[in-house]
Amino acid sequence: MHRSTLIVAALLASAGCTRPATPAGSVLAQQLSGRVAGPPQTCVTTLQGQNLRALDEGTLVYGDGPTIYVNRLPPGSCPGLKPLNTLIVDAQAGHICRGDRVRALEIGAIIPGPSCNLGDWVPYRTP
Repeated sequence: MHRSTLIVAALLASAGCTRPATPAGSVLAQQLSGRVAGPPQTCVTTLQGQNLRALDEGTLVYGDGPTIYVNRLPPGSCPGLKPLNTLIVDAQAGHICRGDRVRALEIGAIIPGPSCNLGDWVPYRTP
C-alpha cells in the first residue's frame, strides 16, 4: 500500500471511533436543566472551588451547585474561547464583573488570545 492510502485508511478507521461533538447550546441546556433564571447581575463573587469555564466563543459559565452564572459576551463571540482553554480574567479581587476582560490560553500556547469584555451575569438557581 502507498503511504497516502494508509493514512486515509487510518483516518477512516478512527472516524468510526469518535463521538460527534456536542453543540455548546445543548451543553448549556443540560447544565441549566431544572433551574430558574434570576435578574442579571453586574458582578459575581469568586469563591474557592467554583470554576470559570468557556462553553463556546460567546458563553462563559461560572459556579457549581445550587447557582450557576452565565455570561453571554457582547457582541456574542470572543475568538479563542474554547471549552478546554485556560481562562485569564483581569478582575478586582474577589469579584468578576461586567466590563472585566477575559483572554484564553490554548493548550500548549504561551501567549494568550485577544481580550474580550464580559457582560452581565445571569444566575440560574435550583428552585
